[in-house]
Amino acid sequence: MRYAYGVAMALLLGGTAFSLATGQAGAQVAQNSPSSLASAPRGAPMSFADLAARLQPAVVNISTKQRVPVRTQADPFEEFFKRFDPNSQGQSQGGGSGAQPRTREAGSLGSGFIISPDGYIVTNNHLVQGVNGSGTVDTVTVITTDRKEYPARIIGRDETSDLAVLKIEGRNLPYVNWGDSTKARVGDWVLAIGNPYGLGGTVTAGIISALHRGITGTGAYDRYIQTDAAINMGNSGGPMFDLNGNVIGINSALISPTGASVGIGLAIPAELAKPVVDSLMKGQRPSRGYLGVGLQPLDENLAPSLGLPKDSGEIVRSVVPNGPAARGGLQQGDVIVRVNGQPVTPDQTVSYLVANTTVGSRVPLEIVRGGRRMAVTIQVGERPTEEALAKLSGGDTGTAGGGTGSTTVAPQKALGLSLATLTPELARAASLPATARGVIITAVDPNSDAGDEGLQRGDLIVSVNNQLVTTPAQVVGAVDAARKSGRSSVLLLVKRGNSPEAFVGVDISGK
Repeated sequence: MRYAYGVAMALLLGGTAFSLATGQAGAQVAQNSPSSLASAPRGAPMSFADLAARLQPAVVNISTKQRVPVRTQADPFEEFFKRFDPNSQGQSQGGGSGAQPRTREAGSLGSGFIISPDGYIVTNNHLVQGVNGSGTVDTVTVITTDRKEYPARIIGRDETSDLAVLKIEGRNLPYVNWGDSTKARVGDWVLAIGNPYGLGGTVTAGIISALHRGITGTGAYDRYIQTDAAINMGNSGGPMFDLNGNVIGINSALISPTGASVGIGLAIPAELAKPVVDSLMKGQRPSRGYLGVGLQPLDENLAPSLGLPKDSGEIVRSVVPNGPAARGGLQQGDVIVRVNGQPVTPDQTVSYLVANTTVGSRVPLEIVRGGRRMAVTIQVGERPTEEALAKLSGGDTGTAGGGTGSTTVAPQKALGLSLATLTPELARAASLPATARGVIITAVDPNSDAGDEGLQRGDLIVSVNNQLVTTPAQVVGAVDAARKSGRSSVLLLVKRGNSPEAFVGVDISGK
């Protein structure tokens, strides 16, 4: 389960596997080739039966198995019995020093679809990823609509896009072709075929409810096709078809308070999936553009403090040393409003635009720095692996509260915050790195806007309106200057513990 704002985001897994669908295997022509299908009907068709009959043989059920360790409690009688049997090797359930570690078999059920007559299959990475989030499952079995079972090899997988390619041994297998998801429109009919709850070969229909739907707010692949076609746990990895029978999406997630379909299903668009799949089939890691920056959307809290419209760009909260952005002159606090002439919006994020840019190309960025618009040109680098990115971002995401630490510094107040000059004692109490510089928050008025924005005791204010601060008086002065200039909010750069710095907009209008 994934939760966002109290709403469960269920990865489409699970169910009990048995197949109810049957179908005739196709020849060397794609099941969705124009010669196999009648022309797409206009409006609502009388029936999806002919379309479903042609497409179902290319959709498969995927079953995985993996042995995972089981945590067991120590046997309270083990030491007692050892007194009477010195040769005991701890064979009890609790497991002494000589006991074998206990494991259990875990598995998942999902869906996939065949994209070539020799058995290449597309599915979701989370279906074949190890239970602990690393490595892969032990075995993958593919079941076709005629109930044949095939052992499958994992050819390649990509955690960033949540895609994987499998291979089964076969000839003249039924397969389907990709469609063009860029031509999809809200209101178009779509068909979803998959393995919900392990029932096998289930067909559902609906319309496209939204395009470019984001569910996390970050990342190059946070860009889904939303549909009201019933998609449940187990549909994961299955295809979304248009009425021409072409694959325009890969069903991957749903938004639901219960984990069951409430009419908000999400599919990875074919325009994003196909390049990744092509790379994985060649044994290559997908190549993506990379700037080397941490970003925040320009939401209703940050936009007023910068004097910019809401959702009209993204602010740079951190720059990776020696990365492409740093070499190109991009700075912390810059607001990126255009990438290669394309406006930055919630539908077209910087991550999306850059990731789909050729590695090595020089791309102009339009930015706002200190209230002035200017242009910088960045040579796009190649996105590192997820492991390398985790090391670059560093630190945990814990809060910065903690020990009190005594100090004789008299706090000053601003924004409903009590502030103090950072000392080594306060830095240690707040779990801040020794290199941290700024003004530490010693108390927060819960009724202030700063409190509403989540600021906490122990947070470090690094800058106010992109001006570095090291004393409470500087913070107070910057806030007063913003008020006198007519601003309704100020932009704070805040660091919490070992977590990356982030921008926070705080209202100063006094409303």
